[in-house]
Amino acid sequence: MNFFKRELKRAGTVLVLGFALSLSSCAVQTAAKRDHLHVMEVSVPMQKMALYRQGELVKTYPVSTSKFGLGDEKGSYRTPAGKLEVAEKIGAGKPAGAVFKSRKWTGEVIKPDSPGRDPIVSRILWLNGLESSNRNAYTRCIYIHGTAAERAIGTPASYGCVRMKSKDVIDLHDRVGEGSKVFVVRKGLWRDAEIAKEMGEPIEALPLSDPVAVTLPISPLAPPAVKPVWNEVSTFKSGADVLQQSGFDTTYLDSVSAPPAGNLTPIEVAP
Repeated sequence: MNFFKRELKRAGTVLVLGFALSLSSCAVQTAAKRDHLHVMEVSVPMQKMALYRQGELVKTYPVSTSKFGLGDEKGSYRTPAGKLEVAEKIGAGKPAGAVFKSRKWTGEVIKPDSPGRDPIVSRILWLNGLESSNRNAYTRCIYIHGTAAERAIGTPASYGCVRMKSKDVIDLHDRVGEGSKVFVVRKGLWRDAEIAKEMGEPIEALPLSDPVAVTLPISPLAPPAVKPVWNEVSTFKSGADVLQQSGFDTTYLDSVSAPPAGNLTPIEVAP
């Protein structure tokens, strides 16, 4: 995650020195078109994508990664984890729901959740792996793309790609450029984790194993009756001690006489 944080900071500074020196250089123009401002983060546990611009959160989207888990093996149908980048953007100007086959628009347009249909639709962001653990991503044709099966978005449902709703992938396609970085992570979103640290982790109450055995709180208005012990050796002075020190006879306190019958209501004590 430290590497991801460095990428977010790096995204805050665009290197345009070469572009300022010479607008006629093809190499410089190509470098100037690459997107160094945006970073995308895909949280597999949350099935959620965050888009950052210059380190600041822009937007979050629900997504779907592979139903087979994470991995980069050919034929595994798994989503590669780690650092990738957008190598190519495909589908600009096409209508929402435009069906693509081999990255070419077939001319068909379908509505979300059309029965029996699950094609790639709307937009494609073709990903290239930047680490040894995801080097097969480009040749495996791992995309961020729209799906007609929008009802499954938010759950692992793809065959390796990162799926999005048509309106979301069109929005993302229009915001980011080729060269923008994508991090597929095995934990929650970085910004959410930072906010949680700032706010403090919530404390969850553990369920009681035996609620009946829990001692009930004592009301300050009704303290429990306690028989006084007048002759106990203690630094605490009772009312009798104060009377004795003042010269009063307190021998009557040593004998407890029964109260007259009928004057007090008997108290029932639970067994």
